[in-house]
Amino acid sequence: MNDELERLRGRAVLVAGAGVSGRATIEPLTDLGAHVTVTDRNERALAECAALGARTVDLDSLVDDPAALREFALVVTSPGFPPDAPLLSRAAGAAIPIWGDIELSWRIDRAEVYGPARRWLVVTGTNGKTTTTMMLHAILEAAGLGSVACGNIGLPVLDALRRDEPRADVLAVELSSFQLHWAPSVRPEAGVVLNIAEDHLDWHGGIENYIEAKLGALTGAVGVIGLDDPIAGGLGDRSRAVVTVGFTLGYPQEGELGISGELLVDRAFADSAVLARVDDVTPPGPAGLSDALAAAALARAIDVPASAVHDGLRRHRVGPHRAAPVGQVDGVEYIDDSKATNPHAARSSLLARDRVVWIAGGLLKGARVDDLVAEVAPRLSGAVLLGRDAGEIAEALARHAPQVPVVVVDTGDDEAMTDATSKTDTASVNATGTASVRRVAAPGADGPAAMRVAVREAAALASPGETVLLAPAAASLDMFAGYAERGRSFASAVEGLRGGGTQP
Repeated sequence: MNDELERLRGRAVLVAGAGVSGRATIEPLTDLGAHVTVTDRNERALAECAALGARTVDLDSLVDDPAALREFALVVTSPGFPPDAPLLSRAAGAAIPIWGDIELSWRIDRAEVYGPARRWLVVTGTNGKTTTTMMLHAILEAAGLGSVACGNIGLPVLDALRRDEPRADVLAVELSSFQLHWAPSVRPEAGVVLNIAEDHLDWHGGIENYIEAKLGALTGAVGVIGLDDPIAGGLGDRSRAVVTVGFTLGYPQEGELGISGELLVDRAFADSAVLARVDDVTPPGPAGLSDALAAAALARAIDVPASAVHDGLRRHRVGPHRAAPVGQVDGVEYIDDSKATNPHAARSSLLARDRVVWIAGGLLKGARVDDLVAEVAPRLSGAVLLGRDAGEIAEALARHAPQVPVVVVDTGDDEAMTDATSKTDTASVNATGTASVRRVAAPGADGPAAMRVAVREAAALASPGETVLLAPAAASLDMFAGYAERGRSFASAVEGLRGGGTQP
């Protein structure tokens, strides 16, 4: 065991956050001989941590007593805590080291606490991370390698490391910008930055800090960048990987993977190896093909044969809430892309369809929607908006798509949204004289109930042959437990249309 882990034996360690990633640190830290304390505001989550043997303390009481931090040799933070969170600011001011759960995972793995160190293949980017990670996992399995998909995808890396059967020798690790920010030591065998668009700017404090966090994936033996993305494609000069290659939807140059006719081709790790056919890739379309090329690049970086790339991509199937069809009603197709939690992700779904009634809204997290709205405006038959930042999207529609009818679902529970939509009504008419913004009251409605209203309104705007698309361009936590609940609520509301249900 290395010195930095050894020094934790018999020392107090504070875990900030009692969620999934925080809970996953308790037993490994205990295995290292540390005395673990977990802090959070969620009493139920703290009780679950106490059941695992941790001491617990309320977050507010700890922040109010800075002297209480002095007992801790280390703070392990969950990714939801930004650098300027009061707890972490005070820890840093007291010269207490701060690691993320991924930093802890990396150090434990390098120290071979749970057996020989694994090979890490890291996937990051604004969009497409989960699809790419699952494609990569399918390819690794097709190659006969013991692997597991973990990280931001749901299974904590620490849980993957501690699992004995089956042992995973290769980790397909999805990492968010939050996780990378708190994991400066990670040096993956190969890592990819798929794309970069405005997202989580409120957490990072600006786009440059966000980019810098993503660059943490390009620090190992092989770095991979999405060449078609304006920002990611320019990271070659900033990559700290020993070798950096790229992927493109065009014909690949030397050192690239790309597409030649109907074939996915590797010219980075071979002279010209055929990896798969375009129609082998699910989901179809540009986004799915980009993700497949990225997954193939990571696999090829560790000498996975082309035949396994082919077999893995053929076996892969898209996960739920990622542009998943949920059915047709009266000739209108309904698509659940609740995972599109930022404008860049929503763009792919909107551009993949000719005529769309768009259901959007939630927490924009500092991202702007004007460019997206201007680009997709010709495809929109209507828009139905809900959530805290519905007003911002309505204003963008008024500026760039004044011909599109807009419905705002107002639950009456969020003062910020109500104020914004009120301003939008006036701004829209003043700017165009013709814009249609209609507010529908759903007072006191929870997220699922508001979604039923939104789907009912979208159905009224849609014509046969068109698509009602849930692609929120925003996070879900203002109204839902997560994007999955938002997607399930959408599917349930569509089923209600079939049964004739119209009540909120």
